[in-house]
Parts: sequence; structure tokens; C-alpha cells
Amino acid sequence: MVGARHLAADLREDGGPGSRTRRAVDRQQSRQSSPLRKRRKRGEENQAVGRSRGGRTTKIHALADDCGRPVAFVLTPGNVADITVAKQIVGAVTPSQRLLADKAYDAEPFRLWLTDRGTEAVTPSTASRKIPYPLDRAAYKRRNIIERLFCRLKNWRRIATRYDRLARNYLAAIALVSLVATWIE
Repeated sequence: MVGARHLAADLREDGGPGSRTRRAVDRQQSRQSSPLRKRRKRGEENQAVGRSRGGRTTKIHALADDCGRPVAFVLTPGNVADITVAKQIVGAVTPSQRLLADKAYDAEPFRLWLTDRGTEAVTPSTASRKIPYPLDRAAYKRRNIIERLFCRLKNWRRIATRYDRLARNYLAAIALVSLVATWIE
């Protein structure tokens, strides 16, 4: 005969009587609910949609010339850091004399990469940097050109709210709007 402790062991493992584990809903049987992160969600990251505190967002990374005309665009999910695509977008164009950027682009490897290309980084240092880099404030004042480019883009409701589900359609709309916005000025 089988000992008393092993008689209903299979029932205890499934959450039956005498089970030590509790499930969120007692009436659920095993494998009745949706999978808990066993499979990744497909499509959101491929379509440049990320989850952040504000909800589902997309970041537009843009590179503009000295007149404020857009030169290159990259889309990333909203929860991706700016520095991750910096080399990709700057490497897509010919090297310039200066690169004006905000604090998000203050990273030592990126600064060294720009120096190797012959480009001066005009970027303020982050607060966590022990020895801050010197900043050319006169040149940094011209960074408002890229901010004005984003304001012109966001004047178009389609760009500001991203109605397009596919990233390629959204990127095409950005290119079309930037062309119209720079043509009008």
C-alpha cells in the first residue's frame, strides 16, 4: 500500500485540496488564462511604438542643416534612449564642422567618435559628469533651429498624434510634412 502522504500528491500540485500555493482566481484551471509573458508581443517594436510612463509613444530623431531643413530622420520606440541611434543618424550624412545636440547625446564614446570624424560636439555635459566639457554658448544658442523644426512638424496633427499604424507610413508622412514646411518658408 502507498503511504498517506503520497496518496493525493498529484491533486495538491494542481491546486486542489491541501495545496500550499494560491492562484489569483481560484476558479481558473491551469492553462485557461492568457499566457503570462511566455511569448513576446510582435509588431510594436518593429513599428517604433514603445511603452513609457505617458503611454504608447514614438520618438522622432532628426538631423537638420544650419538653415533648419531636415536632412535625416529615424524613428524609435519612445522608451529607447536617444544616444542609441546617434551614430546611425549622424553617420548617414557627410561630416560637418559642428554638431549641436542636447544633454541626451552627452556620452564619451559618441564624443570620441565625433572627434575622429572631425566634428566638434557642442553638447552640454550632464549633471552626473565629474569634469564637465567646456560649452561654446554662442554656438549652442543656434540649437533652437532644430526645436523650431520640431514645432513645424508638430503643427500637423497627423504627425503630433501618430495616426499611422505602420512606421513606414508615419516616416513617409514626416518626410512629406517636412518637405512642405520647408518649401513654404
